[in-house]
Amino acid sequence: MYRRIALWGVLGAILLGLAGFAGWILTLPPAAAAATAPAIDGQETADTLAALKPPTRERPLIAIIGLNDATETTDYLMPYGILRRAEIGDVVALATGPGPVTLYPALKIEPDATVAEFDTLHPEGADYVVVPAMSRDDDPAVLRWVRSQADKGAVVIGICAGAKIVGEAGLLDGRRATTHWYYLEEMSEKHPALRYVADRRLVVDEGVATTTGITASMPMMLTLIEAIAGRGKAEAVASDLGLANWDARHASEAFKFTRPFALTAIGNGLAFWNRERLGIELRTGMDEVSLALVADAWSRTYRSNAVTFAGSAAAIETRNGIRIIPDQVERGWPDELLLSQVDSRPPAIALDEALRQIGARYGTRTADFVAMQLEYPGQAAR
Repeated sequence: MYRRIALWGVLGAILLGLAGFAGWILTLPPAAAAATAPAIDGQETADTLAALKPPTRERPLIAIIGLNDATETTDYLMPYGILRRAEIGDVVALATGPGPVTLYPALKIEPDATVAEFDTLHPEGADYVVVPAMSRDDDPAVLRWVRSQADKGAVVIGICAGAKIVGEAGLLDGRRATTHWYYLEEMSEKHPALRYVADRRLVVDEGVATTTGITASMPMMLTLIEAIAGRGKAEAVASDLGLANWDARHASEAFKFTRPFALTAIGNGLAFWNRERLGIELRTGMDEVSLALVADAWSRTYRSNAVTFAGSAAAIETRNGIRIIPDQVERGWPDELLLSQVDSRPPAIALDEALRQIGARYGTRTADFVAMQLEYPGQAAR
């Protein structure tokens, strides 16, 4: 979605000169509907937890797969950071090939292993496989590996537009599922046998889980933790993340393509000469979940990009062991362009603060534009 919307800034310059463009804009709804997330009964919650119980090992093995040249930042790092801090299983970050994984719209990391190395070490397969959004839905290596893991009994979890990859792997036909609001129509057309479930941030059906937009990986991982280790452990991790509540509730009508969304994308994209490069200093032990959320949010404004820097080119190890490669070797950054105290707050609060600062810097429409991309209920539904 990020790359598609990014093109609108360029396309906007052309479209503004075409007859009918103004009419197209006027056909879009002026705002997303004010919607309330419906309650979820206890039986549905119990069924979801039962469906996520570890299929084999007492201490589950959880693999997060990434495409080397482009995997979504928060989809990849948030499951890793949340599951590692929970200490309820062995969590590994994988890549399809050797070398770093370039995340979009920000950050670059050194994975723990390649999928080939993982297969050699664990021929029996993982218990859970997390599939983030990637630049391509049809990468042969990704599809082959995801299918093989499902065949070995892994529960496959498609995060956000990662559901499209799960669908391309043939795992959604006949199953209930969801995905990011932006891709619902595309998913329904490509997979007519899929049964879309509205008003749920996560859906689990026959060994396959899917979520709505990017921020839904937080309740998805907490639900997985609860299924593996119980409610108490999930509550402790949620508190560490800055969340008082989490479940599958979602107000789907609050997220859609609207007139303000389109105009903000075009307007901000056209201001390419005024784009800011905002620095994040990498420090050993920093919280990778807060880092991912803040870098992702600021890089979706179309007015700014988050750039990491450190005093050397060596990778910096985060709180839970992921190794971030700095974009630039620098000793400092101009104060007015420095995103400081990135991980001084719990991740959920860090995201709220980033959106508040985005609104203060670029206006509330840009903050809402970012929240809509993240499918984040805290802002988009206000």
